[in-house]
Amino acid sequence: MTDQKPKSSAQTLKKSNPMARRKPAARRRTAYSKAELEEIFRRFSIQRPEPKGELEHVNPFTLVVAVALSAQATDAGVNKATRALFKVADTPEKMLALGEEKVREYIKTIGLFRNKAKNVIALSQKLVDDFGSVVPRTREELVTLPGVGRKTANVVMSMAFGIPTMAVDTHILRIGNRIKLAPGKTPDEIEDTLMRIVPKQYLFHAHHWLILHGRYCCKARKPECERCVIADICKSPEKTVDVPAPLVELPQQMIGVSE
Repeated sequence: MTDQKPKSSAQTLKKSNPMARRKPAARRRTAYSKAELEEIFRRFSIQRPEPKGELEHVNPFTLVVAVALSAQATDAGVNKATRALFKVADTPEKMLALGEEKVREYIKTIGLFRNKAKNVIALSQKLVDDFGSVVPRTREELVTLPGVGRKTANVVMSMAFGIPTMAVDTHILRIGNRIKLAPGKTPDEIEDTLMRIVPKQYLFHAHHWLILHGRYCCKARKPECERCVIADICKSPEKTVDVPAPLVELPQQMIGVSE
């Protein structure tokens, strides 16, 4: 009979204590250290101290409509269509009075305009019926509106009510993966990571900084690394430059140019 080796105290603890068998909590899904994250968003804050969303609106209702219309469309294209629309229908009641057919005429240059016009009318009706014509402030209520998903709700919460959120659009989805800031397969995964890793003092403007960075610098077809203020920190295998662009505040006209 062979002698059995005595169990180590670690092995004994592992069997007697279920907590000891648990795997350590997963690390944050980012390739950047806390110090690097602070520096990335510090630079963005200098480059664009007051980033703005580029969808034109006059109140929370027109913002909800504009964001809902922007799915699979450019902000510039939506603005072109809604300028005239919002002059005649800037409340749910006025939109209902206009009717679906006339809404279609205003937005016919936007992709999927027929279905979007239907949603705008249904959204307006629900606001009148269930919310006293007032756009709700919570994500749970916002996503009950026709044509409003989580991304739209996050944009409205941030831009209309000043609630820090992370609205993950195609630009943020691309950047999260390309530069390994918040790798993920779905917008929800990337949103969850960014909400945890973005330094608190920068969280309110973070989604606008990332969208604008993706729209004007880290572009889809080819990133313009020579214009990037975080080129030295960036961990993208695609990057072509290691020297950051000069860190200066961008002129206002560079923030709102059309795509």
